[in-house]
Order: sequence, then C-alpha cells, then structure tokens
Amino acid sequence: MISPELTQLEALSQIDDLTRQVRAWADQPVRWTAAERSQALVRRVLDRVETLRVRLEAPLVVATFGGTGTGKSTLVNALVGEECTTAGRQRPTTRRPILIAHPRTSLDALGLPLDELELVQRDADLLRDIVIIDCPDPDTSEGDAAGSNLARLRSLLPFCDVLIYTSTQQKYRSARVLDELGQGAGGCRLIFVQTHADQDADIRGDWREQLRGQYEVPDLFFVDSRRALAEQQAGERPSGDFGRLLDTLTTQLAASERVRVRRANVLDLMQAALLRCREWLSEGAGPVEQLSQALADQRQSLAKRMAGQLQSQLLQNRNLWERRLLSAVTDTWGFTPFSAMLRMYAGLGALIASFTLYRARNTVQMALIGAVQGARWLQQQQQARSADAAVSKAATFSLDDDLLREAELVVQGHVRAAGFQPASPPRHNVQELRIQAEQLEQQFLGDAGRRIDDIIRRLAATNSRWYVRGWYELWFVAYLGFVLYRVGRNFFYDSFLRDQPLLSTDFYIPAAIFFLLWSLLLVMLFTRRLRRGLSGEIETLAREMVDARLSQGLFPEWERACEESARFRDALENLSLRASALREQFALAPLGGARRESPLARVRN
Repeated sequence: MISPELTQLEALSQIDDLTRQVRAWADQPVRWTAAERSQALVRRVLDRVETLRVRLEAPLVVATFGGTGTGKSTLVNALVGEECTTAGRQRPTTRRPILIAHPRTSLDALGLPLDELELVQRDADLLRDIVIIDCPDPDTSEGDAAGSNLARLRSLLPFCDVLIYTSTQQKYRSARVLDELGQGAGGCRLIFVQTHADQDADIRGDWREQLRGQYEVPDLFFVDSRRALAEQQAGERPSGDFGRLLDTLTTQLAASERVRVRRANVLDLMQAALLRCREWLSEGAGPVEQLSQALADQRQSLAKRMAGQLQSQLLQNRNLWERRLLSAVTDTWGFTPFSAMLRMYAGLGALIASFTLYRARNTVQMALIGAVQGARWLQQQQQARSADAAVSKAATFSLDDDLLREAELVVQGHVRAAGFQPASPPRHNVQELRIQAEQLEQQFLGDAGRRIDDIIRRLAATNSRWYVRGWYELWFVAYLGFVLYRVGRNFFYDSFLRDQPLLSTDFYIPAAIFFLLWSLLLVMLFTRRLRRGLSGEIETLAREMVDARLSQGLFPEWERACEESARFRDALENLSLRASALREQFALAPLGGARRESPLARVRN
C-alpha cells in the first residue's frame, strides 16, 4: 500500500516538474510582443510560486476580505474566541492591517511585511496552525496611492493562502469589492461567509448564483459572529453555521493540510497565469496567421512570375535540345528500320550538304563546300555553348526590383501588425533585399547544363522502352512489308507463273512518295512526343529552380518567427492542459477558489 507521505511527495514532484517546464517556456527567446508579455507575467508568477514553496511548512495565512461594515473584525474575534480587534458595523474600523498569531509562531518564515502590520498574539487553539490578518476594506474612499488602505490590502494579498470573503445582505452585490476579489483571489483558497445572521435575511442562494460564473463555491456559511463569540466566552461550543465554519478551518487548515492547501494554491495560480497568457497569445495569433498567409502569397506570386520567365528563357534553345534528345534516342535504339529513318531526319542538313560534293567539278569548289560545312559545324557548336550559357543565366536569374519593393511593403505591414521584433535593424534598402535574394539563388545547383543532360538521358531512356519502339517499328515496317510483298509477288509469281508484266514506274513513284509521307508522319508523331516530354521537363526544371531559390522564402526571418510563435502557442497549450489536469487531481473540494476555464473540459466537449 502506498503511504500518504509517498503520495504527497509524488504530487509535489509532479508540480516541481510542471514548474520546471513552465520556467523553461518563460525563458526561451521569442521575438513576439504577445509572447514577451506572457513570459513577463509567468516569471512574476513563478517568483510567487517560489515564495509559496519556501513557506511550505509555515502556518497558513488566512485573511478576511470584504466591504466596509461586513463584520470582518467581529468574525476574527469570534474565530479566535476573544476580543483582539476593534469591531464596527457602520464605518471602517480597521485602519491598519492586524496580524493575529500564536505566541509560539515564527513569523519570519511567513515572509510578511511585519513593519506594516499591527501584531496581536493570542494563545488560541485555532492559531496553532494558522495566522489571521484582519485586512482593510477594499471599498474605502481612499485611492490606491502608496500608504493607503487599498495599497496595503493589495500588498498583503500575495502572501495569503486563504481568503475569508465576508458579505452582508446589503453588500454582496458590491461591484468594487468583487473587482478587488477578482484581482487578489488568484492562488488563494476562498471561504464565503454571510455575516449579520442576527438581523439580515439569508441571501446565500442568490449570492451563490452571482458567484457561480467566476468562483467555485462548495459551501456558504451564514453566521452570527457576536453570538458565536459570546458562546465561546461562556465556555460553550459555537452552534449553527459558525460551528461548521470553525470545523472547516480546524480540519482543512490544520498542520497536516498545509502542504495540500499551498499545493492547490500553486496549481491555481499557475493555471490562472497560463490561461491568461493563452488569451493574450490567442489575441495575437490572428495577425501572425495573416503574416504567414501574406508570406505564402508573396512566395507563390513570385514563384509563378519567376517560373514563367525562367521557362521562357529555357525554351529559347529547345530546338537544339530536341536534336540532342533525338540523337540520344537513336543511339539507344541501335540499328533498326525506324531508327535509321530518325538518323536520316536528324542528319538531314548534313545529308543534303553531302550531296553538294557530287556537284563539285574541281578542287576550288570542293574547298568552298568544305569551308561552308566547317562554318555550319562552328555555328552548331556556338549554338550549343549559347544554350548552356542561357541555362546558367537562368540559374542565376535575379528578382525584379519592383517585385522586391512590393513584397517588402506588404510583409513589413503584416510584421508590424503581428508585433514581431527583428533580430537586426529592419532592411528598407532594395539592394539589401537583392543581396538576400542572391544568397538564396546560390543554393540552386551551379551546373544547370548537367540538369539538361540528365533530362535528355532520362527522356531518351523513357522513349526507348520496348513498347514505344515496338509501336513505331511495327507501323514503319508494315508499310515496307506491304511494298516488298507487292514487288516480290509481281516479280516471282505474276511474271513467272501468270506471265504478267512487271510493275512500272507508275507503281514505284507513288510508292516512294507515300513511303516518304508515311515516314514523315511517323517521325513527326515521334518528335512531337519527344517535344511534349521535353517541354514538360523544362517546365518542371523551372519550378524546381524557383522552389530551390525560394526554399527558405524571401523573408526567412519572418517565416521562422511565425513557426516559432506556433510552437510557442502549442507548448503553452500543453502546459495549460497539464496544469488543469493536476489542478483537478489535487483540488480541495471543501474550499472554494477562483473558477478557471479548463482546457480539459474544452477538449472533452
């Protein structure tokens, strides 16, 4: 069986681990105004948590809280069992906070500003486990200047573990008191007490409904403090709701319950801070999402424009690459009837030029023809070098100044709205943006000509597969087979066996013409297939070049900032869920507290 002490240590270890994670979240660098505001709040809360941890074994600090004339001092006297503060019902009596403690209580461990308190020591049983502070009224007519009652009250609330909120039939709807309670209730247990039971009606039902939306109210006490004090002074045990209140304080706030109370206060305070931070980050998330969308839109717009211009540059030398592709295909096919026709088509210019050699009548004409062929060859080599240069130029294609200015203005407007702070002074010079763009461009493959060679080899392999070759070879050989069959049948069968005349030129000339047309049709279909594939690959290459150039975005700093903010919000959400789970696990049912919207409940719904 697990001992209660081990269970308590396990609970404290979970809270310690949560505190460590929250501190790491608050210390991580984030250049976002909403995040910095949230981190500042969490760091202040963690300081308060550390104070609670230091006072873990110290007596609990119980403070009365309520409007003027609600019987706070009278209730304190009744709880202690003797007169220790001055009471009054119609006007504020407590001018200076009064600390009521047992003579043996070590007050230094409480961390209270003792020089601002009036100390009263009483040897009461209740004071062995707690100290009580009779606080000034929150609805005083004084302002909140330094030294005022309201300022003293606000300075004391962070040290309190339990607040006894007193009210009456006339005061329970006081908006000012409720506002002050809302500001000071974080990290405190709450006990709600309606006083003046000797003269007021019981309004606990309506009061509970009023408090329900903002506070957890497990119980409400309706007490007559004067009667309870008189009963104790007479040696009697207090009766009614005051007896129940006294039992709650002696059992729920006993020495054995100190750790549980402060543990619940730590979780309550931490969850309240995390939920508040989540509200701030949610408010700032909208402009961040708009910035992220603007960055994506700018990248898409620039990529579309750049891809179109790159593709047009690359396609200027498509004819040369088509000839190289056709040559690679014929080399892959080897020697077949249709590949021979493709070779003739690819070398048609050289073939026509070779016929001119037959027209040469002397050495001078042959030299002139050779010079012409040499010039043609040099021109082809120059075209090849120009094509490679065009690819290299496309690989270093820069962004237009107008595009950079437009992108800069749009993005900077969203950056300011999102509240991001640059790591370095903002850049407003287009030349600096151009340098940044060129740095992104250098990430692209330097040897763009090799990319074209890879495309040609890949397309040659794709168009040299057996079913592609078989299809074109079949249709090309089908016509040749028909002509050869027709000629062979006429020569061997019709002329020898049936004594018919041989075919004349009326057959051979049309057959040759139709053979030329048929071959040209098949070649056109095949080259069209190659051209379509080459155009698609060039379009893909242009997109890859642009994507590589804009892989980190034109404004990588802000894209990283958007990603960091999303991770920051996700981490906060996880911490809120864990804090809520621990708070529900270690909640103190008999004592109330400030109601927090639970992330767990929202997830379940």
